Formats: sequence, C-alpha cells, structure tokens
Amino acid sequence: MNIWQPEAGETLLARSPVAFATGAAPRVKGMRWFRDTERHDIQHELGGWPAGPSFTARSIGGSTGRQTLQGLAKGAGVAVMALLSSAGGNVSGSSVASSDEGSDTPDDPADEVDDFPVMWAAPMTIARTLPWQLDPGRLDEKHSRTHLIVTDRRLVIVLLPYFKKELERIEDEAVWQCPLSDVDSVVPRNFKDGDDFTVTFVDGSWCRLTSFRRRKLMRYLVPSGELVPLDSLTPQQRDAIAVFADEVQMPASVSPNVMRNPSGRLHVEILLPERLTSAFGASEASITVDSEGQVVDIADYLPDDF
Repeated sequence: MNIWQPEAGETLLARSPVAFATGAAPRVKGMRWFRDTERHDIQHELGGWPAGPSFTARSIGGSTGRQTLQGLAKGAGVAVMALLSSAGGNVSGSSVASSDEGSDTPDDPADEVDDFPVMWAAPMTIARTLPWQLDPGRLDEKHSRTHLIVTDRRLVIVLLPYFKKELERIEDEAVWQCPLSDVDSVVPRNFKDGDDFTVTFVDGSWCRLTSFRRRKLMRYLVPSGELVPLDSLTPQQRDAIAVFADEVQMPASVSPNVMRNPSGRLHVEILLPERLTSAFGASEASITVDSEGQVVDIADYLPDDF
C-alpha cells in the first residue's frame, strides 16, 4: 500500500475519482477536445502526452436524426411504462441513471452542444500542465483510476491501479499538483448528468472535469467559508463532535474537518482511512451541528446544509 498523505500541518479535505468530461449532446456525444483560445486543437502540442483519439463533431443533420429517433424511442418507452402501470403491473427502477443536479438545458451551447472542450489553454498556461492520465481516451480505465485530492493548500492528482476484486488496494503515484491559490473559480456544469465542473485557473486557462462525487469535491473547491478550528467552537459543539467521532471510531491520526455553512450551522466531516477505495476515493461520515451544539436531523436540513 502506498497512500498519498498530506504534509505536516496540511489538512486533507476530499478525495474522489475524476477524469476529463465527455460530451453528451448529439453532435459531440462520446467526444472531447483540447483547445487553445482560438479554438484550435492542441492535443499534439501537449508535452509528454501519448497519441490519443481525434474526434470530428457529427453533422447537424445526422445528429438531429439520431436525436429524433432517440426521442421517439424514449417516448415509446414512457408510453409502455405508463400502460403497464395503469394495468397494475409491478414497475420499478429505471433504465436511465439520472442526477438531481442534471439538466437538459446547456449552460453554454458553444462548448457543450457545438463543441466540447475539456481544456481551454493558451501556451504556457496551467491547464496545459494537466496530466494525460485524466483522459479516458488515453488511460485504460479498466485497470487504472485518477483521483483528485483537495487539501487546504493544493490540488493533487494521483494515478493508481484499479483491481475490481481489490478495491482497498491503493498504490498512489502523484502525477500533478498545483497550489490552491492557482485556482480562480470552480463552476458546476449540469448538462447533462450533473457530474461535470470547470476549474478556471488564475491565468484564465480552464479544464472541464467529471466526478460522480462532484458535490463532495466542490464543497472544498468552492468553500462558503474557512475551516473552523475546533478550539474556536463552544463546549457544546465540541462535545457533539467528540461523541460523533467516537461513534464512527475515528482513528487518532485523523481530525474532523469543520466548516461553517451560510446558515451558521457547522458541517462536520470525518474522512475514515479504512473506507478509502480505488473506486470511490475517500469516504466520510458527516453531521450538521447547530449553534446550540445539537446535531441537526437530516429532515431539518436547509439547502446549504447539503
């Protein structure tokens, strides 16, 4: 086992699988491009990158035809399901996975419908330094994974082998990092599945990534507030966190991460080392604590508590 660890005084905040995103609109479905600011393809200019697939966006006529057929098929499927339900059939589940954050409306048609850049970078900019292992067209995802690690100091991308029957086997190789101060903004991109997000660096370059645990990453990539030191909390709040830490059997090597939500409540998260896997990254146990030191029931959560 070779698990990446933060330096002394550095706080590990989140760790999740991540990769360059993939187009979902009919013209660009299954595709991605690496662009400069003039929208030229630059993948051949990226130093140290192995050869990868080259894509051409589908014609509007062809994509429209496919979209129409897909729409008709989907409509027919809905009609059949409705008929089965009305006849008393036991219908459950869905053949289409969906996210409550997904949207059928593009935020940026130029970059989501007509084209699908996952890197937008002028020469000598930060996005051009990203590792090729993030590209599903180059990395064998059956045998490898890339995880994004977020600390209070930096972003780190690690490469690790993926063994379907040994998900707890972690052999990290750090392949990229940058100071957190190099990140200018992070924006969720909800078209289509609600798993994508763009990271814009201070030099104006950006990348579009995807993670099925996007919300966990973005809590710390787009923090609503600073980490709250435990010694700044009330005795009641510290007691509630101590009880919670005991319940989840937090090891002595780990400390709770506490952030104050916009509502004023505390989001308390404990990353548990024994739950780290190559498939899901770092898993956590979390609670929300109010100003009186009471643990808030999830039924009473406010939107920003999530």
